[in-house]
Amino acid sequence: MELNSKVRIGLFGVGLDTYWNQFSGLKDRLNGYLGLIENKLQMLDAEIINLGLIDNADKAFTAGDRFRAENIDILFLYVSTYALSATVLPVVKKANVPIIVLNLSPEANIDYTVFNQMDDRTKMTGEWLAYCSPCAVPEIANVFKRCKIPFFQVTGMLENDEHVESEIKEWVEASRVAKVMYYNRMGVMGNYYGGMMDIYTDLTLLTSTFGGYIEVLEMDELSALKKSVTTEEKQKKLDEISNVFEVEEDCVPEELTRAAITAVALDKLVAKYKLGSLAYYYKGTGNLENESTASSVILGNSLLTGKNIPVAGEFEVKNAHAMKIMDSFHAGGSFTEYYAMDFKDDVVLMGHDGPCHPTIAEGKIKVKPLKVYHGKVGQGLSVEMSIAHGPVTLLSVVEDGVGGMLLLIAEGESVEGKILEIGNTNSRYRFSIGARNFVESWNSHGPAHHCAVGNGRLASKIKKLGLILKIQTVQVC
Repeated sequence: MELNSKVRIGLFGVGLDTYWNQFSGLKDRLNGYLGLIENKLQMLDAEIINLGLIDNADKAFTAGDRFRAENIDILFLYVSTYALSATVLPVVKKANVPIIVLNLSPEANIDYTVFNQMDDRTKMTGEWLAYCSPCAVPEIANVFKRCKIPFFQVTGMLENDEHVESEIKEWVEASRVAKVMYYNRMGVMGNYYGGMMDIYTDLTLLTSTFGGYIEVLEMDELSALKKSVTTEEKQKKLDEISNVFEVEEDCVPEELTRAAITAVALDKLVAKYKLGSLAYYYKGTGNLENESTASSVILGNSLLTGKNIPVAGEFEVKNAHAMKIMDSFHAGGSFTEYYAMDFKDDVVLMGHDGPCHPTIAEGKIKVKPLKVYHGKVGQGLSVEMSIAHGPVTLLSVVEDGVGGMLLLIAEGESVEGKILEIGNTNSRYRFSIGARNFVESWNSHGPAHHCAVGNGRLASKIKKLGLILKIQTVQVC
């Protein structure tokens, strides 16, 4: 579950207390600018802790303690005018969260004519100091670098600057997703698909990188929960399936009932363990009850995925994380892999068997019966869909081979055209570098053969998430 997911933002400005008696009205003016920034942040559904202008060392130590006590997730520093780096470092060291330096001018430029016609050089200096935010940034950056404190910058204007608005919003959103991942409980049920070595994953490394908690589950428990499903619960789930999907006429009632019962059991399992994501695979060979459960999960897992609980098949835990990241950015996050290449249309066909993400489909999702699940045990109902046409982003969580993880990104387009109508998810993707170059570039970074796909262009946001998590991010297009 996405517990405690509202971002707690620390905000403070810096100035120099020596100025206040020298330049009348300057402090109030700079506090007003800080208030404009607070208003921007309040529009982003976050909790704001604004400690005002920090203008001497004593206030800096007090502010650091306060931000630590407030358990903030990200810290915005507004450099309002020249300020001593000694008034910044204690705050940032104690807060110990990602720091965004806001270098924002009151307007696009100083009105030089009006400025130079002022008849009081003290007032002129005060006016200049109100525009002097760039002055202290190199000093602050120098100290951060020497103290090995990562920092990030947003440079522009206080108002009417789309770049600034977008950057601030993306930093807050990336911080929120990092928080979602930190509190996420991922269930792992079953075992790896034997021999699929690219998906074998260090679970401790995964938790070290993203946070969260991994709940190890048994298929036996899911099978047992099916016995507790009431007639009313089963019918309610059948109604939900009918509303969400377009059920083909050759889907027999018995298979729909089997899928509905398993879907209810999945809901119970998710509620019991407070799961925010799930990775699963299970043959069930030699145990008919478990085989029936494992072969009837696709509809239920698709419904869960559409409710912000992404489910990854083939025990692909890295991809469950990729899907959760995409879903937390409100972009979907459907399980996919290469299906084929179309060199005539210069597109890559991608899809997968198993669950889909209902909220990002192009049109109604079809439910079709399959007599065989290719490469897997059993038969039953499956889903067929394409990702909504338009901009998309692919994301893979990759073990980098040197003890760490990286985020691999590609932006492209989901385009119209014929797909393989085989009862799986299936889409056509076009990339700016062409299908051939995309495939070779993507493969060169050694991802697993699965990835997550979502709506929209998310590379900038995901890169900020990578910076917050302190992991490498690579964009191929």
